[in-house]
Amino acid sequence: MKKSIWVGTRGSRLAIAQTEIALAALRRAHPGVRFEVVTISTKGDVDKRPLFTMDEKGIFEKEVNEAVKKGEADFAVHSLKDIPSDLSEELVVACIPKRASPNDVLVNDKGQKLKELAPGSVIGTSSLRRAVQLTKYRPDLNVMPIRGNVETRVKKVISGEYGAVVLAEAGLTRIGMKDVIVERFSIRDFVPAPGQGAIAIVCRRDDKALIRMLGQIEDSRSRAEVLAERALIKKVEGGCRFPLGAVAVTNGDKITLYASVFSADGSRNIKVKKVGKASEPEKLGDKVAGMLVKQGAMEMAEGWRRAVDEWNRKL
Repeated sequence: MKKSIWVGTRGSRLAIAQTEIALAALRRAHPGVRFEVVTISTKGDVDKRPLFTMDEKGIFEKEVNEAVKKGEADFAVHSLKDIPSDLSEELVVACIPKRASPNDVLVNDKGQKLKELAPGSVIGTSSLRRAVQLTKYRPDLNVMPIRGNVETRVKKVISGEYGAVVLAEAGLTRIGMKDVIVERFSIRDFVPAPGQGAIAIVCRRDDKALIRMLGQIEDSRSRAEVLAERALIKKVEGGCRFPLGAVAVTNGDKITLYASVFSADGSRNIKVKKVGKASEPEKLGDKVAGMLVKQGAMEMAEGWRRAVDEWNRKL
């Protein structure tokens, strides 16, 4: 293994924090290796439109992974949920370190939980999945699109532009802002995005030595969970324009997968829970996907296309 390794990542505070988490583990395992971080701007960093208006995949990872493919970086560190299920065949998710909390949380500066917010309060989210779940529980709130990095969204609450925002707990914790969390939502009641809380390390598929090195900080339970979730979204074709909540939880040799899909108006909710073998996570993901499809999940897609158009008119 060479003595200096180049690591590609986005330049956001969260991306850098996630990269440092991965590198801290790698440095402990390989104290003689020097890691050099190179930051790369992505379309998702530059384009400030709400995420669900961008009808394309990989807006936060494509440019970084291209640098890996070209040899400009040896590996890349990503939020797993940013990686499309159809990753380039030249690349592989070589390592999933130990996953952080997958939960969503509520942030506001008045200490109010979701049920305590005043009717008409403006709640910001970049996620259709979060938006429809918020509307289900509090139809009297005004759920609006929000963009910007994690700290920018929090500042928009403090400034009074938004009454509250919903964010991923893992992101806030990783950048040292967990003190702004007012409420932590249950994964059963407020189902997270597939892969939320997990970090993925991507490298070239033909770099066997690097794959072995990265594998030394792999967490097998986290890998099993995200494999189940990603097998599900690959079959159901979830994405920013078709919100799907899914989270897997391992317990010994068993793994439980929870999945949830809403109609665009929130009136219909398909929920599935199924237990499988932790050694066969992708088989479980396929089964749950089939159950969702059989119950009409794909028929909801047209309603979501209309909903996206309506949200676009708000911008």
